Amino acid sequence: MKLATTILFLFTLCLLKVDSKIQFPTVNVYSHLPGQFGQPNTLICHVSHFHPPDISIELMKNGKEMRDAIESDLSFEKTWQFHLTKHVQFTPSKDDQYACRVTHSTTPSKYIDWDSNM
Repeated sequence: MKLATTILFLFTLCLLKVDSKIQFPTVNVYSHLPGQFGQPNTLICHVSHFHPPDISIELMKNGKEMRDAIESDLSFEKTWQFHLTKHVQFTPSKDDQYACRVTHSTTPSKYIDWDSNM
């Protein structure tokens, strides 16, 4: 009886298996408004299509984290691919470099620079 219960339990787990393939994140860095130096704006980093959900996003100014950034709730699609957005208010300057640093369990940290012409 114990063996039958174990087999039934394992069979049920197989039926409920979620297709959770490892997916590398897609990263997009952009601003809410067209990039104009000296004008207030919002810097946005959107990370999507990743699995597993272990991820961190940091918005950077000249290599240092921008502390007032706000992160959305982690969301997922039917395919169990996740997406997450982080944004912060900023006033771009010609002398400053802005970027998004994404650290995901599948890859080393990567920096994506913000381009004011996007």
